[in-house]
Amino acid sequence: MALLGADVTVFYISEENRRYALELAACAGTHLEYIVGDIYEINLKTYRHQFDVLYLEGGTLHYFHDLEAFTAILFALLKPGGKLILSDYHPIKHCIDEDTYIPRYFDQDVYEDKIAYQSHFDPAEQTEFPKVMLRHYTMSEIVNTVIRNGFTLAQLDEHRGWNGENIPWEFTLVATT
Repeated sequence: MALLGADVTVFYISEENRRYALELAACAGTHLEYIVGDIYEINLKTYRHQFDVLYLEGGTLHYFHDLEAFTAILFALLKPGGKLILSDYHPIKHCIDEDTYIPRYFDQDVYEDKIAYQSHFDPAEQTEFPKVMLRHYTMSEIVNTVIRNGFTLAQLDEHRGWNGENIPWEFTLVATT
């Protein structure tokens, strides 16, 4: 988006990802602002109503254990008339493992798991990775939380997996303030 001329601000918890993003932006000849920290602790006095568009992608929601608070922060960050674009894993995805259905769609438990990209590293390095706590939401929990926090739902699309699976693997939600 920065390459297309947008002013880009990234909020993320990882200092390592910040270094990578800033190096990549520099190599691409563009600029972005990168704020490291916990989104629940964001300074809303500074960032309230500062953004036209918020884009979240690629498996974000399951890291947030308070979807109401998270969505309220997103609403506060957007300018009036702003747009939220959320592209995430479809909730049914966590119920399928190697073509086997695991009946846990409505589970609300928080559970410990590996970091998403951990399997791409050498097994010896993987032992040093911290565990993460995850909470999966149903589609109705996601949509209703967005609506309850003041957004107007504009569009919801479900997408097949990258291999054309005949089940929803991802979704994109577009909502406005």
